Amino acid sequence: MPDTVSLRYFLVLAQELNFTRAAARIGIAQPALSARMRRLEAELGTNLLVRTTRSVVLTTAGAALAESAPPALAALDRAWDTARKAGAGELGTLRIGYSLSTGAETAPALVDRLIRSSPGLEVSAVPMATPEISPAVADGRIDAGITRGEQPGRGVRRFPLRRERVGVQLAQHHPLAEHPEIEIADAATYPLRLPDRAANPVIHDQLSALFRDASPRFHTPAVSFDMSQRDLRDGLTLAPAGEVAVTTQPAGLTWRPLRGAPTLTIHLVLPRVQSPLHRRIRTVAKALAHELHWLPD
Repeated sequence: MPDTVSLRYFLVLAQELNFTRAAARIGIAQPALSARMRRLEAELGTNLLVRTTRSVVLTTAGAALAESAPPALAALDRAWDTARKAGAGELGTLRIGYSLSTGAETAPALVDRLIRSSPGLEVSAVPMATPEISPAVADGRIDAGITRGEQPGRGVRRFPLRRERVGVQLAQHHPLAEHPEIEIADAATYPLRLPDRAANPVIHDQLSALFRDASPRFHTPAVSFDMSQRDLRDGLTLAPAGEVAVTTQPAGLTWRPLRGAPTLTIHLVLPRVQSPLHRRIRTVAKALAHELHWLPD
């Protein structure tokens, strides 16, 4: 079967009907172009050109090839492009599971960037209980996960996506809201609101450990994810939370960092054995984290 390079050269010659001009347009020597055309004719078993000292004329076979080759080459180009995009992880279906705590800002930002940077990707993202995300990635129920904390799990790899300061949410009229930073011991003098431990044992334990030396009083709300946060707005409790809470808190609440508290880490969770699609997710996530300063030095 003739190679596509010779076929593309033939199409240039069919337009120019002059070896000198065609060779110059292609960027090769005229003898090389002539040799290519003779080889193409030999492979097809028919003459494509009638050569004279003054002109080049297409034969009936040459005219037929000049008409039929462009759409065939265009289809082939599309096939090559599809294969390249698939190999680069830019095509396919991507299923992402994210914890509720990452749904305020981190997960939507990553999903939006994936969609905009790779139009061939069909992306869907659903909230999941944090302890279920890593096992779901490991067994292929989802392609990637976004979680907070060092979540346990086999068969996955975790990549830091974002680090956020730890602080507390509290009512704007609360006495401690007057301070730009709050001492851990001062925060612990008030009831501390933490969701049920089952929702995210790792983060629950990490946050509660901050106050271990201050004899804290922890309060678990009856509704684990009570978006109204009425008890906070009434000034009755404080809620340990990452800095991303600033973007979603209801009116009447504010957020202050805890002095000396460690950061919380949000991870991108991928299978241990990764496909081009998984590598694409990681590349986009890494670029997004750098652009938005999610991983400060």
